[in-house]
Amino acid sequence: MINWLVQPVTYEFMQRGLIASIIVGIVCSIIGCYIVLRSMAFLGDALAHAILPGIAIAYLVGGNLMIGALLASVLVALGIGFFSKSGTIREDTAIGVLFSAALALGIAIISTIRSYAVDLTHILFGDVLGVGTSDLIQISILAVIILGLVFIFYRPFKIISFDPILANTLRLPAEGLRMLLLILISLTIVTSLQTVGIGLVAAMLVTPAASAFLLTNRLSRMMFISAVIGVISSVLGLYVSYYISIASGSAIVLVSTLIFVITFLFSPRKGILRT
Repeated sequence: MINWLVQPVTYEFMQRGLIASIIVGIVCSIIGCYIVLRSMAFLGDALAHAILPGIAIAYLVGGNLMIGALLASVLVALGIGFFSKSGTIREDTAIGVLFSAALALGIAIISTIRSYAVDLTHILFGDVLGVGTSDLIQISILAVIILGLVFIFYRPFKIISFDPILANTLRLPAEGLRMLLLILISLTIVTSLQTVGIGLVAAMLVTPAASAFLLTNRLSRMMFISAVIGVISSVLGLYVSYYISIASGSAIVLVSTLIFVITFLFSPRKGILRT
């Protein structure tokens, strides 16, 4: 049993993969609480796919793919905030329009690349076991920035999420805070690219937070529980992928989903099979 636990972490690539997975699990789970509470699940998926043109352009010019993804994601997030700010169109409509446009642009750019050497599968599906030291440093820096801002703006974010009237009474810059939250979600998605990839990042944002939502009605506790679930999912998923040779990102998401199903069925507060 001990050998089963220890053997994988004797490899440096597994050590880096575990650290990266734990960091991403914590960040996604915490920022995901706001996504679940504000019913923004579609936004996470849309922003994840909207980074494709940034990645494609960065690849063409030989730049850093993560920087390209970050710029594209932030631009789309700001665009969503701009178009929905006036109230002329709903936020989900703005998300749908910009998501489709960004995805189409990304596909158009990729279609111009004639080389068969192009390989973006690690961006689409993640490659946590391929995380290098420099990647780990980038992930850590982004995680510190995201968690630091979440901590600093915890109370304002909580107020605009639960009580818009109080936010107006306190004269909080609701639109500015909303834009900041969109940017933080974008940063989180970019942080998650190498672990679960574009295709599955929305699940890491939503699933642990949804499980935590079933277990508590306090935001601080929800964030803590969500982070714990995110870490457990990441570690167990990585071990599962190592021993049965499946994609690590998929394994992480499947473990997280299993935890959600168990919570949904047996949660003391909201489980449908609670006694």
